[in-house]
Amino acid sequence: MKTISLLSANFLLVIFAYSTFISTSAKAQESDKGFLLSISELTIKNGHDVQFREGVKAWKACYIENKGDWTWNMWRRVNGEGNVYILTSRMANWAEMDKTDESGKNCSDIARALINPHVETSEDNFARFMPDYSKAYPNSDQVLWVTSWQVKNGAKFREVVKQMSDATKQAEGSSRGFWYSYMGGSKDAADFFVATPFSNFAALDVDRDNVWDIYEKANGKEKRDQLQAEFRESIKDSWSYLLTREKELSHNPPAK
Repeated sequence: MKTISLLSANFLLVIFAYSTFISTSAKAQESDKGFLLSISELTIKNGHDVQFREGVKAWKACYIENKGDWTWNMWRRVNGEGNVYILTSRMANWAEMDKTDESGKNCSDIARALINPHVETSEDNFARFMPDYSKAYPNSDQVLWVTSWQVKNGAKFREVVKQMSDATKQAEGSSRGFWYSYMGGSKDAADFFVATPFSNFAALDVDRDNVWDIYEKANGKEKRDQLQAEFRESIKDSWSYLLTREKELSHNPPAK
């Protein structure tokens, strides 16, 4: 994700101590319009990676010991500037932010002592899942190619992406990625992003038709050129990052 306005590293006490963005009930309560995703981007101080990782492991162990039921994924960005981790978790609705978690509170001293000192900057954002455009959850793959867009015309962007997704679903049985629309953010924030999963890095070497070729095979070159022009016209800026899931720093136990 692009670095936007940066919050104090003390927000980690919200995430790792109070776990405000919790709920295993999210999976059961998500509406047709899609769940909410909280996205916390952490830039780690130079030379502090090992200490940060050990701090998160210690907090996770404490949280599990206290029978906490919040689940999250921790991703590490493998390209771009800085040493960046991205923590994501799901909410069924905004009301979940009114909740607190006693298990997280019991581990707040660990977050304060072993995590916060190693974080240089942090940023918090929210996005809503777009199920009609996306692959079905859950995602068990370990690598994500994440492309973000700032757009000039959100309605046109959605329209084009929906046509592309529908063509891909028709050809392959499923969309290739998980689409999200950002909810608010700074003036530099993205408007949309898609996370395309891969089982591992080797899967990136597999040759396959791109989505424009798929659309052309179904609709012809003239329609492809027209849709591609509309897509480009709707976009202000775009960027991509490659992420890998950090299993030891994540918490996704099997459903009981």
